[in-house]
Amino acid sequence: MVRVVIPVADEKGELVSAHFGRATYFEWFDVQSGKIVDRGIKPNDSSHFGGQGLPPERMMAMGADVVISAGMGMKAIQMFQNSTVAVLQAVQESTEKSIQDYVDGNLRELTEGCLHAENHEH
Repeated sequence: MVRVVIPVADEKGELVSAHFGRATYFEWFDVQSGKIVDRGIKPNDSSHFGGQGLPPERMMAMGADVVISAGMGMKAIQMFQNSTVAVLQAVQESTEKSIQDYVDGNLRELTEGCLHAENHEH
């Protein structure tokens, strides 16, 4: 089983957040044999919202094996890479389409950080 976590824009989890670290929620999907077997959503309780830890640390605490994001800064990418969490780039705004892209093997690894991450808060 693989746990996929996606930063999302709202509690319905319909849209991939355009701002990784400032996503208000993290939606998770447990995928086994190409099928979603469980899913859920939890508020981003990282230091960006008055909690503790950075967004990558909070996602890893959720058991993330894979993160799908529209983009993020290099520091976050490196944190995931150092923890063997795969970072894939969302090509759709919809979380449903993004998780299906993952299941179908249609996502590429995100290896370059957003050049304006410091100002843009990915």
